[in-house]
Amino acid sequence: MADTVKGPASYFPSIEKKYGRPIAEWKDLIRSSPLTKHMELVAWLKTEHGLGHGHANALVADTLTERK
Repeated sequence: MADTVKGPASYFPSIEKKYGRPIAEWKDLIRSSPLTKHMELVAWLKTEHGLGHGHANALVADTLTERK
């Protein structure tokens, strides 16, 4: 039996399906943003790119975790 994806990555298939961009592209956008704080990035994705809060939050959380 395959392991179930948990955490922010569990949102990735629905993000790709709903918004038509691969996750790598969203992460590149987040990394290239001058914003650095979690909620600033979430708000930016919501207002500038039309993502829902949960999807934006999952992308930002996963991307910022990579920096650590």
